[in-house]
Amino acid sequence: MEYISHYASPLGGITMAGSDAALTGLWFDGQKYFAATLEGGSEAKQLPIFEETARWLDLYFQGKDPGFLPPLSFKGTEFQRTVWELLLAIPYGKTTTYGELAKAVAAKKGLPHMSAQAVGGAVGRNPISLIVPCHRVVGADGRLTGYAGGLDRKARLLKLEQPGEAASGFSLL
Repeated sequence: MEYISHYASPLGGITMAGSDAALTGLWFDGQKYFAATLEGGSEAKQLPIFEETARWLDLYFQGKDPGFLPPLSFKGTEFQRTVWELLLAIPYGKTTTYGELAKAVAAKKGLPHMSAQAVGGAVGRNPISLIVPCHRVVGADGRLTGYAGGLDRKARLLKLEQPGEAASGFSLL
């Protein structure tokens, strides 16, 4: 059984999903692919994992790097999980491109190249928004592209991480 809990953020309501052991989902209410990994029924229940996640979110929305991750459990294909694990390597306040992320996936899998569009599809289906920082992936020219929670939220999240200056790039390789 998966459980859900709600969090009121400055950017709108957030729904968290999880078990006794780990967080399995975190979505802005109504975002694209909202609750896509919830299987069957779920019930609202306050769990320690939600309290830990709320503490992470409180710090994050104060403009601080929380410095820890709650336990996470990914539900997705092997390819998606590879992409989501690489997203966790993007430091707070930094960005990378879909192309750089595709190169990192290819290197990890021992392939000569990987489609940035395929990687973008996996990034877009990230079921644990914010904590798995898909908002830190930008277009090749630095433009904000694609975010299941909306481009306005993506811009606000990046600004929150970089008060007073634009987010700078980071390479996963």
